[in-house]
Amino acid sequence: MHSRSHEDSDVRINPSILAADFVNMQAELARIAGADFVHVDVMDNHFVPNLTFGPQMVERVQATSPVPLDVHLMITDPDRWAPGYAELGAASVTFHLEAATEPVALARRLRAIGSRAGVAVKPATPVEGLFDLLDDFDQILVMTVEPGFGGQSFMPETMPKLHRLAEEARRRGSSVWLQVDGGISESTIGQAAQAGADTFVAGSAVFGSDDPDAAIRALRESALRHRHDVAS
Repeated sequence: MHSRSHEDSDVRINPSILAADFVNMQAELARIAGADFVHVDVMDNHFVPNLTFGPQMVERVQATSPVPLDVHLMITDPDRWAPGYAELGAASVTFHLEAATEPVALARRLRAIGSRAGVAVKPATPVEGLFDLLDDFDQILVMTVEPGFGGQSFMPETMPKLHRLAEEARRRGSSVWLQVDGGISESTIGQAAQAGADTFVAGSAVFGSDDPDAAIRALRESALRHRHDVAS
């Protein structure tokens, strides 16, 4: 097991290896030991117009990462492929609502294997259909860019949707984590935290920094400050 866990912390910072140096992945992973999870984007060049890597790479990251894996599947037919990533030992596996045939059944399979079950929605996908399913998922990922490529600009127009989801989760007493992914940096993380996010994927803001651990700490502090503003 990993020595540290932020299962109960107010916010989680999950650096995306999409922004890392793939040739030196082991060294890159060592630079983010202060993170909560490492976010691993699996793209199939079909559901999204980009190709990254598959199970073999995820297995290697799992073997060398100092923190648990948060796998984000941007692939078609996750009903078939997602359980395999849970079986590799990923702590969390998120699939896209737009791609899944039976999202609740799939979430139950992931949980049965021992992974947290996450569901992601693209910027244009409404979240209201998830309201009755909050107990079936451990994490909901609201994409703050169009999925497919790193380094895109944050889309503030996704914030009202995130806020509605956060309000509904609070109303129902749900413990679901609300994750954002896309364009998250020190200048945008506050907006997402105020809208209700508690789990933040950051790529270039972390791996593009001279000191990734310092970048993680700064993101965490900013997110906590804005979340506490909401709570007070």
